[in-house]
Amino acid sequence: MSRADEELRLASRAVADGLLQTELSVPGIHCGGCVQRIEQAIGKLGGVETARVNLSTRRLTVRWQDGAEPPPLIEALDRLGFAAHLGEPQQDKRDPVMAGLIRALAVAGFAASNIMLFSVSVWSGADGATRDLFHWISAGIALATLLYSGRPFYVSAWKALRHGRTNMDVPIVIGVSMAYGMSLYDTFHHGPHAYFDAATSLLFFLLIGRTLDHAMREKARGAVTGLARLIPRGANTLDADGRQLYRPLGEIAAGMTLLVPAGERIPVDAEVTAGRSEIDTALVTGEQAPRPANPGDHLQAGMLNLTAPLTLRALAPAQDSFLAEMTRLMEAAEAGRGRYRRIADRASRLYAPAVHLAALLTWLGWMIAGADWHRAADLAVAVLIITCPCALGLAVPMVQVCAARRLFDRGVMVKDGAALERLAEIDHVAFDKTGTLTLGTPAWIETDEAAPHFELAASLAAHSTHPRSRALKTSLPLLPFTDLTEEPGLGISGRFDGALYRLGRIEPDGGTGLFRDKTLLAEFRFTDQLRPGAEACIRELALPAEILSGDRSEAVRPLAERLGIADRRAGLTPAGKVARLEELAAQGHKVLMAGDGINDAPALMAAHVSFAPAEAAEIGRNAADFVFLRGDLTALPATYALCKNAARLVRQNFALAIGYNALALPLAVCGYVSPLVAALAMSLSSVAVVANALRVKS
Repeated sequence: MSRADEELRLASRAVADGLLQTELSVPGIHCGGCVQRIEQAIGKLGGVETARVNLSTRRLTVRWQDGAEPPPLIEALDRLGFAAHLGEPQQDKRDPVMAGLIRALAVAGFAASNIMLFSVSVWSGADGATRDLFHWISAGIALATLLYSGRPFYVSAWKALRHGRTNMDVPIVIGVSMAYGMSLYDTFHHGPHAYFDAATSLLFFLLIGRTLDHAMREKARGAVTGLARLIPRGANTLDADGRQLYRPLGEIAAGMTLLVPAGERIPVDAEVTAGRSEIDTALVTGEQAPRPANPGDHLQAGMLNLTAPLTLRALAPAQDSFLAEMTRLMEAAEAGRGRYRRIADRASRLYAPAVHLAALLTWLGWMIAGADWHRAADLAVAVLIITCPCALGLAVPMVQVCAARRLFDRGVMVKDGAALERLAEIDHVAFDKTGTLTLGTPAWIETDEAAPHFELAASLAAHSTHPRSRALKTSLPLLPFTDLTEEPGLGISGRFDGALYRLGRIEPDGGTGLFRDKTLLAEFRFTDQLRPGAEACIRELALPAEILSGDRSEAVRPLAERLGIADRRAGLTPAGKVARLEELAAQGHKVLMAGDGINDAPALMAAHVSFAPAEAAEIGRNAADFVFLRGDLTALPATYALCKNAARLVRQNFALAIGYNALALPLAVCGYVSPLVAALAMSLSSVAVVANALRVKS
């Protein structure tokens, strides 16, 4: 076995009997055509069961039979023209691709505007040497623009052609190059017209669409990247002879003894063997209240140890842990969601040969009809330019940008532009409870039993940071407690007036009580505050709704009854929420998921479209398509109404773009359109689409 095969096998993990899974980073993937070509080629290799590409993360996941030799994955990708490597690419906070696109867009816009000024002078009557001078200046500016701003299109087209395939960039490059070449020829021969403005304007409008598309795709990658940051790089282990040794995460195996200090996350799924602490379980249940961790309790990877060191026994390696499962769920859901973005790329595979054929037939037809080569070439260039898909390319992103701006003014941030269209399609809504329908912070319910003892309880609670203690905060003078002690999972205790008081857990129901010398004086009851606008949100959406919560059934039921939501499911894990969403999808429903916690992230990714509040966990915000900034749930139905309006404008834009091409192509083929008129018509179609997009409103 070669060294490369050994490395591939070591980088793979078993997912079933006799089946291994390998993940490769393929940075060169940029469109749906790349995805289809890679999946088809790798799928044909011997021993490969499945090959799936995630367009946003630019990763290839291959499942293959554990035979004598691994399939030649990297070699096959190299033959397709894609460099690949095992593992994750090094993360860089900067995005060089976006920076390059913005610079190219700025240069193209500057060049197009300046060349247009020279063209206006020529159209206004500049003649002779003055006209030739303006044309030569325009030629120099246009050449520099094609070399710099046109590089993304030229590189993409060359890679496609070099490997025997085509994409939408090929006709773009041919049209721009021919427009420049014919203009240069006419400038050499002192012709009255040149089309340098057409070439640079073409690049400018196309770069707008390319930049917006890249920005949307990069935002989609943020959720998985953010979740990966929660995974510890390693942990301190305790050997059989009592020595402490730091091990990287990949070297931790089931059965090892781990030492996790306060303030660090649990590295793998594990069981507590020694120590007592409080654990932030928001990753699993979404609940903000810490829960106690005692010997014998099972903890899951990613949970945060809050108050005291713990000794744990690892139950599974990192690749089989809860956090790794969440990452895989999110990546799988994001990859599936990427299909929405492949529609335009699939259309481009039909568009490119159709445009080439139309231009070729135009040239041949006019040559047969007796026209000279210059006239026939001019008309072929006009066909290529006038059918450039600028309007079609701007139809969706311009509406998305305008809608995103309107929503931002209303306190809603759009994380994924394609979600605007998906939100308009929903027919079902699923809500998390804590932090979504409620604020996630407990509020004290004043009762006749507890009110007389409030001063004592509040004075003790002032010395604790527990969420329920904070709910008892008061501006009244505090009683002078002494010998204050707080025990994780039990509460806070102190002495006052000769008696020992404790504010903490009531066994076995888990409520909160005030004790004096072990005698229960009163139970303090708390409720989760309803988020503003929750009732109005359910009413205005007027869609079937349900609650998917990791909380206890007795906490979910009264909230569901108050909001009039009949379908409620409690005690769900993140995988359970995803399973419910998949069940609804299998029934044909398009579900909106609203959640806030880290535990909701896989469900937010798996849903047809998703919402999260601004105060949600970072991973929840990154996973959601929309984030509402002002805390009021009425933002959801307002966004839904705006998205339905945006979807209507997208359809209108498609009709405008397709209608323009249906009208313009016959005119260009018949010789009624010059390259200059073609460039103007192409620009006007783009302007019409942009103007229609500005009509977005809720």
